[in-house]
Amino acid sequence: MVKIDETIRKVAAGIRPFNDPGENNKDPLLENNLQSYGNPNCPVCHGIGFYRRELPLTDPNFGKVEICICRQEEVTRNAHSKLYKFANLESLRQFTFDSFKPDGKDGTLNEPEALSLEGAFNSCRSFAGHLDGWLLITGQYGCGKTHLAAAIANQTVSLGIPTLFLTSPDLLDWLRFAYTDPDTTFEQRFDEIRTIQLLILDDFGTENATPWAQEKLFQILNYRYLNRLPLVVTTNHDLESIEKRIQSRLQDPELVQRIFINAPDYRNPKAMGAHSELSSLNLHLSRTFESFDPRKDDKLTAVEQSSLEKALKAARKFAETPKGWLIITGKYATGKTHLAAAIGNYQSSKGFPPLFISVPDLMDHLRATFHPESRETYDQRFDEIRTTPLLILDDLGGQNPSAWVKEKLYQLFNYRYYSELPTIVTTSVPLDKLDERLLTRILDRRLCKLLELNVPSYNQVEDTSRKPRKTGSRREGTINY
Repeated sequence: MVKIDETIRKVAAGIRPFNDPGENNKDPLLENNLQSYGNPNCPVCHGIGFYRRELPLTDPNFGKVEICICRQEEVTRNAHSKLYKFANLESLRQFTFDSFKPDGKDGTLNEPEALSLEGAFNSCRSFAGHLDGWLLITGQYGCGKTHLAAAIANQTVSLGIPTLFLTSPDLLDWLRFAYTDPDTTFEQRFDEIRTIQLLILDDFGTENATPWAQEKLFQILNYRYLNRLPLVVTTNHDLESIEKRIQSRLQDPELVQRIFINAPDYRNPKAMGAHSELSSLNLHLSRTFESFDPRKDDKLTAVEQSSLEKALKAARKFAETPKGWLIITGKYATGKTHLAAAIGNYQSSKGFPPLFISVPDLMDHLRATFHPESRETYDQRFDEIRTTPLLILDDLGGQNPSAWVKEKLYQLFNYRYYSELPTIVTTSVPLDKLDERLLTRILDRRLCKLLELNVPSYNQVEDTSRKPRKTGSRREGTINY
């Protein structure tokens, strides 16, 4: 079997060795070319399609046949056709940089989403031009990862660069089939994959994670890692869930350029515009910036009043352009949830409802996926939460602090932190009481803005001339003051 890179090198050079046409010396591509003819009116080859130059015996090209320029376009077209077939791109030819829409479908993206998509587009186009290092593209389903990866492949193939585009499951199947393929061996196919000039693995993480599959993927990626061969990987999975050895290589900042696409499903952009069934924002529709009480009549101190006004101003600014993280702290009933819901309602009015959920409810939703009759898997639900364009987590610290809960919160925070996804967190717990792993993310001033509502609770402001009431005994259904 003629290796694809050898074939393309020969075509690119436009030269074929005119060897003794014995059975072992036949060049399949040359045999095909000799069956075609050039332009009958060509003054160089006179319609033969090939010519031999008059050269001295000492010239390395003496006696070699060259493809005439009148046939070069046809040969190049045939070579590209073979490359497209080999690269597995025949069904993806329409996915190019020209057909990609960096502003989304019908221009419905908000500013952070549009900037994310445009940045990913520019990075991928730049990568296709120099093929230096690795490119890791992450994001939820339908955000454009496969289109951009295929656009890279289509551009490199058009330039004659040997490229292979496969989903991870297809790659493993291709290897398995080699055991019974009469035209090749497993070793030949495995070597062809790991040494191809550009390898693109789409939908990484969806493969069946058997020990054999993990070992083969690691061997392929490790070979390319050690030899610094270009690689493109797309995935909608958290790196934490990927096999540790592969994970460590994908996190090498000296080799890997990471791109996160924060955009809704292109095929169904309005899906993100609908309230998630997990969101409880509909319970807070009355909580807007207009209904927020500035508490002018509560006789707050100057420091307290300034704290409230600064928080309101910062929340309004964040609502206009959600970017980074907003951490709102303060005692219970000081307005934290109101400000968070006001941001959510403002974004919802623009057609981009966020996922608003309290941390205890979030954990309940995740636990519910383990029920045998659940319609959603844990992975599906967790992925929806961690990749939502704007997440509002209310009442951090109100959850049961079990080891499982701590780990899930860390995974959620870690994913959104590295992806720099807009996130709002409210908490009544002193920051130094939070999990240290969460605290390190929250205290990163590069990404997070801290708002402290340094005001008394609404229900603590009372007339000092009135005597405190006596509290009655605790009974179910009785309100105690």
